Amino acid sequence: MMSVSGLKNATGQVLRDGSGVPHALVSTPEVRQLNKTVRILGTRGVPANYGGFETAAENVAGYLARKGWRVIVYCQADGKGPVVEDRWNGIERVTIPVDVEGWRGSALFDWLSIAHACKHRDMCLTFGYNTGIFNFRQRLLGIPNVVNMDGIEWSRKRWGKIRQAILYAGERFAAVFSNHMIADHPEIEKYLWSRAPAKKITMIAYGADVVLDPNADLIEKYGVVPGEYFTLIARPIPENTILEIVRAYSRKPRGKKLLLLGGYTDADSYHVAVRAAASDEVIFPGGIYDKVTVQAIRAFACGYFHGHTVGGTNPSLVEAMAAGNPVIAHDNAYNRWVVGDGALYFDDEASAAEAIDRLTEDAELRSRLGKASLQRFIDHFTWDKVASEYERLLLRYV
Repeated sequence: MMSVSGLKNATGQVLRDGSGVPHALVSTPEVRQLNKTVRILGTRGVPANYGGFETAAENVAGYLARKGWRVIVYCQADGKGPVVEDRWNGIERVTIPVDVEGWRGSALFDWLSIAHACKHRDMCLTFGYNTGIFNFRQRLLGIPNVVNMDGIEWSRKRWGKIRQAILYAGERFAAVFSNHMIADHPEIEKYLWSRAPAKKITMIAYGADVVLDPNADLIEKYGVVPGEYFTLIARPIPENTILEIVRAYSRKPRGKKLLLLGGYTDADSYHVAVRAAASDEVIFPGGIYDKVTVQAIRAFACGYFHGHTVGGTNPSLVEAMAAGNPVIAHDNAYNRWVVGDGALYFDDEASAAEAIDRLTEDAELRSRLGKASLQRFIDHFTWDKVASEYERLLLRYV
C-alpha cells in the first residue's frame, strides 16, 4: 500500500480528491469504500422545478456534496438528442432527453437512468417506486439501492384503475428489489411493515427551508395585505377537502381573505363546485410556481388551511410551518404527527367552520399556534436535519 506521505504537493500538503480523501487511499482497494459516491434517480432533476421529490433531491444532493460526497443526479429533458453530463452547484448532472409524454415518458426516463447508473456500479438513491420493477437491475448487479417510498400513492382514486394497478405493482417490486426503504412519516413506516421487515425501513421526514426576509411587494397584485389573509395551497381534488373548507369559510363574512392557490378550470366539475361555493372573500389567483413568491405569500399570511386526508409528510404543510403559520388541518394521523400542537383540527364542514371562527377571531390563538408550528418545524423538518439523516442511512452502504 502506498504511503500517504508519498503524495504531496509543492507546499507539503497531502493531495486529496473532491471527497477530502487522500488520493493514495482512494487508489487502493483496501480503503476505496471511503470514496463516497451516490447516484440520485427517480426525479425530473435539479434545479427543482416540478415538485416535492425534486426539491428533496436538490436539498439532499446539495447537503451531501457539501459533506464531501460525489453526487450525480439524473435529469429528464424533453425531446431527442444525446445524453449530456455537466455540473450544477457542486452536483454532477446526467441529463437524458425523452420524446414521450406523460407517465410513459417518465417510465422510459427511469429505465434509461437505471441503465446508465448500472454501468458505474455506484450506490443509488431512488425517489419513488413508480417503476420499481426496473430496480431488478441494481439487485442483480449487487448495487445498493435505497428507495424513498413516498406515500401510498397507488390508493389515490384520481389515478384510475389501470394507473392504480401499475403503481401498486411498482410499490411491491420496489419493496422486494430495494436494499432499504425510506418512509417519510411514521404511518407510512407502519404501512411498509406489511411489505418488508422493519429493519429494512427507516423513517426520514420531508423538509423545508425557513422563510427569511420575504418581500411584501410580491403579494400586492393578489389583492391581499400582510396579516389579513389565509392561504390554501393544494391540488384541487376531493381528497384534499377543499370544497368543505371553502363552504365553511364562506358561511359568513370573515373580515379576511382566503387565497386559494391552484389551477381551477371550468372543465372539471369539482373545480366548478369549489368556485360556486366561494364567497367574495375567497380569491383564486391560479397556480403560482415561483418559489420566492409562494414563500412571501406564506410568510405574510395569518394562517394556513390543510385539508389533505391521505399521504405522508406533506411538503405544503411543512412549508407553511416553516413560515410560522398557524394551521387548520384535517384531523387524521398524518397531519397530527406533522404539525402537532400548531394546529386546530376538523373532520367535516361544521367542525371546519368552528375552527375558522376561532382562528379568525382570536389573534392570541393565532400567535400561539404559529409559534408552536414554527418550533415543531425547527425541531424536526429543517433540510439540514433531514439530509443528515439521509447521509447517516447511506453511509451503511458505502
